[in-house]
Amino acid sequence: MTTPAVSFEVFPPKTVDAAFKLWDTAQALAPLAPRFFSVTYGAGGSTRDLTHDAAHVLRRTSKLPVSAHLTCVGASVQETMDVAERFAEAGVTDIVALRGDPQAGSDRFVAHSEGFANSVELIEALALLDKFTIRVGAYPDSHPEAASQHANIQYLKRKFDAGAAEAITQFFFEPESYLRFRDQCAAAGIDKPIVPGILPVTNWTSARKFADSCGAKIPAWVDEAYRAAQRDGRTELLSTALCTELCSTLVDEGVDALHFYTLNRPDLTRNVCRALGVTTQNSIANVA
Repeated sequence: MTTPAVSFEVFPPKTVDAAFKLWDTAQALAPLAPRFFSVTYGAGGSTRDLTHDAAHVLRRTSKLPVSAHLTCVGASVQETMDVAERFAEAGVTDIVALRGDPQAGSDRFVAHSEGFANSVELIEALALLDKFTIRVGAYPDSHPEAASQHANIQYLKRKFDAGAAEAITQFFFEPESYLRFRDQCAAAGIDKPIVPGILPVTNWTSARKFADSCGAKIPAWVDEAYRAAQRDGRTELLSTALCTELCSTLVDEGVDALHFYTLNRPDLTRNVCRALGVTTQNSIANVA
């Protein structure tokens, strides 16, 4: 089996304890020589400054590429582009450009009166700066607001046409979801990389809720397997086995890169990577 390239998503800390947890995650995963760490943006842009700070520190201390999330939510065009410029000044030249989730208290996205209307507008503006590698989101099980899978794929094509270099998918539970989506995208004329997003499940209750909110289909057999595992106290064992099998199947089908949603809990992700043959390459830099 070919060893895949890997990348890892983390979220910015809101407390001192969470900051240590983020650092521990970076310490654990940086030796696997990831293509990049991505740092998320809180709902409604609520962690804008924290995302900048976390991305800057990760870049400075790990010496690895960092891809910072940037959304359209709750900010004017000028404010959003100012954040992008701050990323560039900090040496963070990879951005995951997203529309973003609705702000707290709302069930749908409402554009800021002076902001970007959608992710395509944001991507176009970032591309004009000619400073960033731009990544975008993709939805194998279709975006929950898309009228159809065809519309979902056509919108992804618009994001690539606007200047995106690569897409990272929402997580999914069966390899067929990604493989079918990959074939449909190719048929639509998309030839840019679409990297599978992988969620090693550390808490099934939370993962299930997250899947429901983002449109990821939960196969009945997966739900039942986790219910049984919770009863028997074997959730971690099940997660390791299912995640490793999912990734192995994808690699066997020609996938050469995987992106892991770590939730700042590195152990399960690291175990899966090791099972895939991803071995230690380097160690994270010490902070003076």
